[in-house]
Amino acid sequence: MSCKDKLAVVTGGLGGIGTAVCLRLAEEGAKVVATCHPAEADQVDAWKKAQQEQGAQVEVVAGDVSTPEGGESLMNEIVEKFGQVDILVNCAGITRDTTMKKMTSDQWDAVIDTNLSSVFYVTRPVWTGMVEQGFGRIINISSVNGQRGQFGQTNYSAAKAGMHGFSMALAYEGAAKGVTVNTVSPGYIETAMTAAMRDDVREAIVGGIPMRRMGQPEEIAQAVAFLADDASTYVTGANLPVNGGLFIH
Repeated sequence: MSCKDKLAVVTGGLGGIGTAVCLRLAEEGAKVVATCHPAEADQVDAWKKAQQEQGAQVEVVAGDVSTPEGGESLMNEIVEKFGQVDILVNCAGITRDTTMKKMTSDQWDAVIDTNLSSVFYVTRPVWTGMVEQGFGRIINISSVNGQRGQFGQTNYSAAKAGMHGFSMALAYEGAAKGVTVNTVSPGYIETAMTAAMRDDVREAIVGGIPMRRMGQPEEIAQAVAFLADDASTYVTGANLPVNGGLFIH
């Protein structure tokens, strides 16, 4: 696989999955820019150093992708500094889990804005450039819970399901222009978030996965690398599940 000399942007790049995606795309020859929220700015230097120690030079640009102004400003800054974006991986995401009875409009809006609306906000500024150059790869990181739903996650499940709806619709617009749009839907992945779960909760989750283990961030990065590859020209509008058999459709 190869993404040689392509400019790849990974939103939410400092997270567990985002980091693995940045490293893998760099290995494939892409020039990689990770985005982070301004609140994460104090983590950037240490994160960049860690990537350098693994042989990857990844740039980082901070911005709030959850607002129209923030998303557009962020992507315009990236294009101005680094050039036209060839590969866009929408990986930014948060959770605000609670039951419908307890969920507030703020909890709903925060997840929808960050996980779903951000995909539109950061894709729109680079879409025309992809179409005009006749090449683009847009990969949206959804979730198994966007496919099957999850108790206490009406906001998260709705946002993640919406991401694939976005992918399918936009895939039609890019199909004749050399721009593919696809979704990757991870299951439960070994990250800092899942590591913080109580042991009994983790054991119950793993017990429900046919492979009897959580996935690794690198396994999600493998799926992203396949879809981002120069040669992946005939795959668009697809949802690639990477969940160890947790949900088979």
